[in-house]
Amino acid sequence: MSPDHIQMTKPPWQVEDRGEIFDAGNAPPDQRIAFFTSLCVLASGKILAGFQNGPCKNSACSTIRLCRSGDGGRTWDLLSFEFVTGLDGIPGSLSCAELVEVAQGRLMLFATWFNRSDPGLPLFDPETGGILPSRQVFAASSDEGETWSAWGELSTGTLRGCSLTGPVIQWQDGILAVAFESFKEAGDPSQGRHSAWVVVSKDGGDSFSEPLLVAKHPEDQVYYWDQRLCAAAGSGCFAAMFWSHDLAAQKDLNVHFRSAELKQNTIEGTPPAGLPITGQICAPLFCPDGRLLAFVVNRTQPGTMSLWCSPDGGLTWPDEDRLIVHTHDERAALTQGTSRIDFNQYWEDMGRWSFGHPALRFLPDGRLLLAWYAGTPDCMSIHWARVTVPPAIGLAL
Repeated sequence: MSPDHIQMTKPPWQVEDRGEIFDAGNAPPDQRIAFFTSLCVLASGKILAGFQNGPCKNSACSTIRLCRSGDGGRTWDLLSFEFVTGLDGIPGSLSCAELVEVAQGRLMLFATWFNRSDPGLPLFDPETGGILPSRQVFAASSDEGETWSAWGELSTGTLRGCSLTGPVIQWQDGILAVAFESFKEAGDPSQGRHSAWVVVSKDGGDSFSEPLLVAKHPEDQVYYWDQRLCAAAGSGCFAAMFWSHDLAAQKDLNVHFRSAELKQNTIEGTPPAGLPITGQICAPLFCPDGRLLAFVVNRTQPGTMSLWCSPDGGLTWPDEDRLIVHTHDERAALTQGTSRIDFNQYWEDMGRWSFGHPALRFLPDGRLLLAWYAGTPDCMSIHWARVTVPPAIGLAL
């Protein structure tokens, strides 16, 4: 074939392998529900995966657990360390397990602690609409997750109803940003006002800033839930994606996106805007060549976990580049559809969904590791897939 007849094509995205990080089916009854997934690739090449674990979703005795892989994610071992769930003599539960290597060999883990002094109370108050009192905590490890320090606490100022949302951002100059959201506490009769925030550390996690606002609707008519952030080129620059819900219209919107930058004690950038991507939680990550990836859960039937790719930093998202990684048959007894959503009942359904919470990280060899939870209402495991990332343009000879 002559050079004049060489056809330029886009090579396909391919799942080359998949498996389980944590198999809940072989776990004891108090560990049968695993969800809220995180990933962290260490400088040594080892990988840590964190998740919430308990007998049911958001139970009063939920804790967090860690698995570790030394072979690029092919096999995983459950680490034996047990995190303390009580704080200051108050019984509690743990949610999220977001990990970051702040310096080679020094890890930090961030989690949300919920007050479980009354174990009969649900996480979400169906009458007032708030969540249990919470604290944002962190611990450190110097042995790749084998052992962890006692809990320290992040200050969220006067914000209430707080919970961590997604991975810690880390820039090449060492600056860190921990993402969380605020709403209101259970028993508070006032209107809930949802906001997305970060706290920033410029000294490797020794101290953190006051909360900086990432997203909030001016009339509190749209909630920007479950923000997922990733570092962009340039110190303090980042991309943010949101599960967006329109209270007035009583429906989920398409995934929303904003590009922003840390500026002293504030955040500047584009306002959140809708993408042509339907779904809920959406995790972004930049490729080394500047393409922006998005791993998103979509709970319309059939449910999917899909990887999207934008060639221009988030402006366009070609449908032909979408890779469906997981298809899910939701078996939970849900009360809500995709429209005319009753907000309080929607929260109950969130505690029933049996798949989601996307996470993604590049491996040292340039391939992509994805993680999520999936299963049945009574047994949810943590899954992984390894994806071959094609070049921006390939040659088909």
